[in-house]
Amino acid sequence: MRQRYLWKLLVGHFVPIFAIFSFAVWQEVDRRADQYYRELVLHFHVAPRKEHLAFLQSIHHSMFWGVLVALIFTLFFTYLLTTWVLNPLLKVTAVTRKVAGGDYSERIDLASRYSRYEGGQLAYAFNHMADNLEKIEKLRKNMVADISHELRTPLTNLRGYLEGLSDEVIPPSPETFRMLEQEVLRLVNLVEDLQQLAKADAALVFLNRRELSLHDLLGQIMDLYRPNYQEKELVVDWRLDPAADLVTGDPDKLLQAIRNLVDNAWKYTPTKGTVTIATQRTPEGVKTVVANTGPVIAAQDVPYLFERFFRADRSRARAREAGGAGIGLAIVKELIEAHGGTVGAASDGDGTRVWFTLPLAK
Repeated sequence: MRQRYLWKLLVGHFVPIFAIFSFAVWQEVDRRADQYYRELVLHFHVAPRKEHLAFLQSIHHSMFWGVLVALIFTLFFTYLLTTWVLNPLLKVTAVTRKVAGGDYSERIDLASRYSRYEGGQLAYAFNHMADNLEKIEKLRKNMVADISHELRTPLTNLRGYLEGLSDEVIPPSPETFRMLEQEVLRLVNLVEDLQQLAKADAALVFLNRRELSLHDLLGQIMDLYRPNYQEKELVVDWRLDPAADLVTGDPDKLLQAIRNLVDNAWKYTPTKGTVTIATQRTPEGVKTVVANTGPVIAAQDVPYLFERFFRADRSRARAREAGGAGIGLAIVKELIEAHGGTVGAASDGDGTRVWFTLPLAK
């Protein structure tokens, strides 16, 4: 493959150009010599036929060897240059085949001298793409495993109890039916979460943008969750900046994003804890922060909080008690980015903070 590319470049570009140039020079020398010979005959009545032919032969001989030597050097340096140019491309081609076959671990290893040029930049871009593909593939596998786990647990419970009821091993009772109802509701909630995530992915196409009050949206959601917060005796600390109120967006989509943040704060804040809701104006737009006291999330987990089905707490039991499938923050990310905003999170000794930034109202 390498030799084919190399000889195509050499023969297809440089050799024809060099041959045409040499032929043109050859013809020009003959034309000038004939013109000089005619001038001698016309003005000086001299007819040095032998000398003229000897002159042409000498010139042709010198030109032939000069052209031959120049051609050899041209081919040699062109070979080196073409090899230097093709080397990154050939490595990209080889690794591309492996990536296309599903091996996302391969990377292009190039010497530093290539990094400044187009071939090296292409290799760098390819490595970056392969990194992203590998990350996406891992997330996809984790997502499939998580969905399977979330579906398997309630389905296994339903199957066991239904078989017990069918075999009359378990007596039918209101408690049994309530438990079966809870398992069915878990399946329904998971399907609804997946549906919301699919809608969030397409939010950019269906946004109904208008100027609205962010503080009003926050108040609506907190009114809805007030009984839940009161049940856990949570304290809500409001820190709203009057200058950070008006934004441009779809009220329904923003209400869903805020609801997911408030719901997460309620689930993961311990009893009698504190939830802080703050807004502030920044150069990027209006920043909304939902912070809660509670366990610290490991630093290596924070960058993945907005990934689908990711949970900082690996305990499945706790996740089931909380009722979440790890989709809420992924929905927030999709909805906010559809509005042209950004999301972020941090966790330390003071608790966990999740925020999003929206463009200012125009």
